Amino acid sequence: MSENNDDHSSENQSETELIQQRLSKYKSFTEHGINVYPNQFKRTHNILDVLEMFNTNDVPQNKVIIAGRVMTRRAMGKAGFLNIKDFSGQIQVYSNNTLLNENGYFVFTELDIGDIIGVSGETFKTKTGEPSIRVESITMLSKNLYPLPVVKEKDGVRFDAFADVEQRYRRRYLDLIVNPDVKNTFVLRSKIISEIRSFLIGRGFLEVETPMMHSIASGAAAKPFQTHHNTLGMDLFLRIAPELHLKRLIAGGFEKIFELNRNFRNEGISIKHNPEFTMMEIYQAYADYSDMMTLTEEIITHLVKTVLKTDTLTYGDKTISLKTPWEKKTYLGVIEEKTGLNFRPFLNTNDPSVEDAKKMAQSIGVDVKKCHTFWEVVDEVFSGKVEGTLIQPVFITDFPKAMSPLAKSKPEEHVLVERFEPYINGWEIGNAFTELNDPFDQKERFEQQVAMKKAGQAEVIEMDEDFIDVLRVGMPPTGGLGIGIDRLIMLMTNSPSIKDVILFPLLKKKEN
Repeated sequence: MSENNDDHSSENQSETELIQQRLSKYKSFTEHGINVYPNQFKRTHNILDVLEMFNTNDVPQNKVIIAGRVMTRRAMGKAGFLNIKDFSGQIQVYSNNTLLNENGYFVFTELDIGDIIGVSGETFKTKTGEPSIRVESITMLSKNLYPLPVVKEKDGVRFDAFADVEQRYRRRYLDLIVNPDVKNTFVLRSKIISEIRSFLIGRGFLEVETPMMHSIASGAAAKPFQTHHNTLGMDLFLRIAPELHLKRLIAGGFEKIFELNRNFRNEGISIKHNPEFTMMEIYQAYADYSDMMTLTEEIITHLVKTVLKTDTLTYGDKTISLKTPWEKKTYLGVIEEKTGLNFRPFLNTNDPSVEDAKKMAQSIGVDVKKCHTFWEVVDEVFSGKVEGTLIQPVFITDFPKAMSPLAKSKPEEHVLVERFEPYINGWEIGNAFTELNDPFDQKERFEQQVAMKKAGQAEVIEMDEDFIDVLRVGMPPTGGLGIGIDRLIMLMTNSPSIKDVILFPLLKKKEN
């Protein structure tokens, strides 16, 4: 079992040479009649089970059968130590030429880092007190033909040679093998999503599934991905939001529903945006946006307390308190507070001047050349100068009606709507409103959106005549809430990019 074959000491060998070495070993195994890809292997324990045997004062001497990937090798003459890792943990194993038969010892000496093996033996502690297994038989389960990214020690500091961030995303399987923190992030993601479901179901909500292919790209102002159904001979769109289908269910008599699934938007990619992302949408009959604010606080604080055992998040160098109640600020009010620009006088103007808005925005250094409408300019000011300052949890409320075609107007001020967006760490993590259920008002707003599209505004909500019919049947007063799951998980795992919380983020095709 020579350390010359250890990938951790092969600095001067090219990847191609290492692959050739492994192919040579594969051939050697087969020449010895060893099947390196057997059909099955029965374990008696996972590694965590074995480690827990050592939690007593007595040194255990239990027979165990485990399996896992070889992560390190250390040779000592005709004996040696391996570290084996499975999903539950990592443990040291020891063997030598007297414990193993000839075939087993051959396998033991020819192993490479990354090989998957099964071992059978007895638990013991080394002289230094490390929990270990004394291996009496070894089975090759899968030969690693592609060297793992190297992890080395330099000046006492551990660093990962698999540090090319793009390669980590492209080859996530390798990333998961060599970076325990990455695996832990996705374990935590699974726990968070499971806890969301448990929380909502415990509150009487029913989980539903709605179509991911729509004949009309509606429910949000976003650019869709388009496809074509050959049998039906019709163009379809990957959904940009499930909203209108979920409202159909509310009209049909469901009263508390949610959906956790993917949305698709053919837009930019950034540390906060992926074209394919996970969204949770919740609808509750006989509720309004104030009920949704309470529910938002309850969901997020419950997740953080239950999964992370805290009520404070650390993100980068920021400490974020989630203690309730969260602060509330109006959309136009917070813009004036942060920038000094007062857009409120324009609310009651039928056709506010986009040029006036641009002059105001440009006076504080906001680039608005690509904006088409007055309220697009205002929103550019908000995103450019306000969003990033909203570190502690805050509800931004009372958006202009012109920006919210699916939300119900405020009774006392019809040019504003009962809508809020929760912000944490300078990020919008959701959107919610009292749902518009007036078919006459909704049709008029859809018509305004159609006119805006004809005028050249790209991102508007499409007309959906069938949804107008739904509202004519009658939909009860309803509160709706959408939360971006990926961003929420970024916050809860202190992850710098959305790609760090999506197992297989979309990347540009690799050039040969």
